[in-house]
This record gives sequence, structure tokens and C-alpha cells, in this order.
Amino acid sequence: MASDREARLDALLDKQDILECLARFSRGMDRFDREIYLSAFWEDGEMAAGPFVGSPADCWDWAVPMHDAGQILTHHALLQTTIDLDGDTAHSETYYQFVGRNKDESLWIAGGRYIDRLEKRDGEWRIALRTNIIEWGCLPPPMPIPFADVPDIAVNGVSSRSKEDPSYKRPLTNKRAPNNPAKA
Repeated sequence: MASDREARLDALLDKQDILECLARFSRGMDRFDREIYLSAFWEDGEMAAGPFVGSPADCWDWAVPMHDAGQILTHHALLQTTIDLDGDTAHSETYYQFVGRNKDESLWIAGGRYIDRLEKRDGEWRIALRTNIIEWGCLPPPMPIPFADVPDIAVNGVSSRSKEDPSYKRPLTNKRAPNNPAKA
């Protein structure tokens, strides 16, 4: 029984490492952080995404200028993931939703699945092959960003496709004054 528990714990740790690897792709792309993005892939990895087929580094060089030219921001939101472990190889399927706030203030929303083969090398999981299956897309009507009119809304920082984004701040602190609209 103890060995079964240890095997399950090892599998759980491997799956957690894989989930964190998958998240690095999204964070790296959305923050325009090449280092984080590339840390999700093996250098000899392959990508197939839309019209692009090639290395993760070449995909970065193609995708970032496209997103920079077309969008103010992007969200690559990862949804449920299934992971099949087989020793130092794993196959995963991750549903995603992509949202781009375009420079003309329109929204581009798409969804699909990332189908990945991951490999564990020297104790580290990274993507060896990714196929992006795009299954739907739409351009919904835009609306104003909620609470954009709050005078001090940006005091803690604003969304940025760089290391100026508040998510990089350590330690994270609050500079806004206490305010409870229900007690105003």
C-alpha cells in the first residue's frame, strides 16, 4: 500500500510540474516574456499553430509581432487538462480560450485545444511537440472595461506586456486607500 501511495504522489507531482509548464506558455505569450515562454518548451521542440509549423523560438518570432500589431492585450486562458503519464513521456490535452483586445477596441475570442507531448529530461518537464487545434472563434461586441472610471484604479499598476506588469512585483503591495462603496 505504501508503494502505491508513493507512486500516486510521484504521478501527482509530475502532473503538477506539467501544469506549471503549460501555464508558462500562456504567461510568457501574454506578458511578451520570451524567457518564460521558451521555458515551457525543449529547444528541439516543435509547434504547429495556425499557419505556423516550426520551432518554439521561431513561433515566438512570428506570433509576438502579430499580436503586438493587432492587439492591446491577449489572454491565453487554460481550462481543463488531462494528462497521460508514461514514464518520462506524457501526453496532454488542454482546452483553452483565447481573448484578444484588438487595437480598434474590438474583441477576438477563440477556443480550442492544445495537444502536447511532453518529455521529462534531467527531472524537468517541457513540451516536445504542440499541436494547436482551433475549434471556434467570434468577434463579440465590445463594451467599456468595468471600473475604468475609478480615479485611483491604476495606482497598483496596469496591465502591461512587459515586466512592468503588476504580476512581476515582489512583494505585491496595495497602494490604494481603503474604500467600501457599500458604506459610502
